Formats: sequence, structure tokens, C-alpha cells
Amino acid sequence: MSLDRFAIIESTLREGEQFANAFFSSDQKAEIARLLDAFGVEYIELTSPAASPQSRADLERIATLGLKTKILTHVRCHMDDAKLAIDTGADGIDVVFGTSSFLRQFSHGKDIPYIIDSAIEVIEFIKSQGLEVRFSSEDSFRSDLVDLLTIYRAVDKIGVNRVGIADTVGVANPRQVFDLVKTLRGVVSCDIEFHGHNDTGCAVANAFCALEAGATHVDTSVLGIGERNGITPLGGLVARMYAHNPEAVRAKYNLPLLREIDNYVAGLVDVDVPFNNYITGFTAFTHKAGIHAKAILNNPSTYEILDPADFGLSRYIHVAH
Repeated sequence: MSLDRFAIIESTLREGEQFANAFFSSDQKAEIARLLDAFGVEYIELTSPAASPQSRADLERIATLGLKTKILTHVRCHMDDAKLAIDTGADGIDVVFGTSSFLRQFSHGKDIPYIIDSAIEVIEFIKSQGLEVRFSSEDSFRSDLVDLLTIYRAVDKIGVNRVGIADTVGVANPRQVFDLVKTLRGVVSCDIEFHGHNDTGCAVANAFCALEAGATHVDTSVLGIGERNGITPLGGLVARMYAHNPEAVRAKYNLPLLREIDNYVAGLVDVDVPFNNYITGFTAFTHKAGIHAKAILNNPSTYEILDPADFGLSRYIHVAH
């Protein structure tokens, strides 16, 4: 799998809704979806229609906007949720089941055979309706490896479009992510999605290592908003992938739109865009040290791996003394 062929599953309207300050109106959700579509993300994931009647109505509305991006919804691996989701107009359904000993003991109380049987039933039903389907374990990095591979083999065998690995509590480091994805890549033939939380500051690095190891899709949210510390930020992933291959990223995404997207969502959730935010923070392209300033004026590549012009931004030089 080439690193240049990755796809973004933008989850501001699902994971991002779980951010402490996120209370998006229907119109705001539609505008976020339009902006993300204009930016060029391949998928937009929305909250389960089982969460509330309003969540269902918002999903149905966004599914009718005529966007180029595929619309997904995220549901529990349960037939009731799947049946509710198939009539919303979504292009695909992302199903999830907790697999770690913590979640099996303290959340749902189900064993691995039950999880496999449920997954097969739900996946086959969704496929029969002509929709794309992903199955993800939850808390993958605290799950038993044998259990994980047993589940993934079973769902791959019946033709799931994508399997997901979720670092639900942000415990994984880049080496662990690479090793698990590499192992999984040798077991399944379907696509692999990575969902990484940022509790320990590794979300961007973990996402990149997942892609290096053979993952095909990465979940992001604008400014990384989500449960607790959130997940891989859209801008952070874009910056990392741009550093790897600027030409490919320029071709895939409408980069000058990123600042508007970050500012819009920041305003909705009542936070400032961090000063050191990837690409759009106000110091991202600001140089102050004399040695740096001289070199930048001669050749910006001396101290910049990202070209601000590609993002519709400017560089600044501050005079200190």
C-alpha cells in the first residue's frame, strides 16, 4: 500500500460531537460537512442515528446535500442499530464492538464467540443492503492479540470492506501501532482503518506509522476535538503527509481551506486555535532568531518543511532586539 493513497475519514461530526464544548446545530453540522467536502476529505462520519431523533435527522439531511465525499455513520454492532442506519441515506456503516478485557468485563459482558457471531450477522445484513461496511474493535491495543486476529479473520472472510483498529484510550506508541497493523496486514485482505486518541500525544505519529505499516484509512477531527483529549487532528495528519509528499497532498486536498475550517469549528466550540497548531496556529510560520531570519530570507526551505503559500498563508519575521 502506497503512503500516497491514504484516505481520510473525517469524524468531527461523530467523534468531534463527543468533545466537551461541542453542541452543533443542524445548520452548523451541514456547514461543517460542506467545508470538509470542499477540502476534499474522502469520507465524513456522523453520529449514530440511534443516539437521538435529532442525530438521525441530521444524518439524513447531510446525506441529501449532494456532497462528493462518502457519508458514513458509526453504530454499535447490533442489528437494531444497523436496521436503523440503513434507511438514512448513508453510503456506509461503521460498526464497533469493544474487545478488550476491560470492556468485556465492565461494559457489555460478552465473550469473543458472541462478538464474532454478532459481527457476522450485522456485516452480512449491511452488505445485503448494498452499503459499505467497516468492523472495528474498540480498545484494540488492550485487547488480546489472538482474540483480535480471530475476529478480524472471521469478518474478512465474509467480505467486510474495512476493519478498524482503535487506540481508544491513547495508550499506544508508534512502534506498537506499526507492529499491530503490520501483523493485521498479513492476516486480512480488506482495507484497514486507524482511529487514534491523543491522551499521550502520539495521535499524529501513530496515524503515520499505521499508514507505513499498511493501513489505508485514518480517522481525524478538526483541531483533534473529541472524547477527552480527542483524536488525530485533520491539520496534523495533513502536515505529516505533506512533509512526506507535498505534491500528492496538494493534489488531493484544497489546502488553503484548512484555516477557514479550523477557525469555524474553533468558534463553534468556543476555543481558540492553539498558537502552535499545525499549519494554522499564528506562530506556525513565524521566525524570530537572527540566524533563522537571515536563512529564511535567503531560502525558506532552510527552516520550513511546509510552504505557507500552499495553505494560503504567509510567513512572518519578528525582530527581537
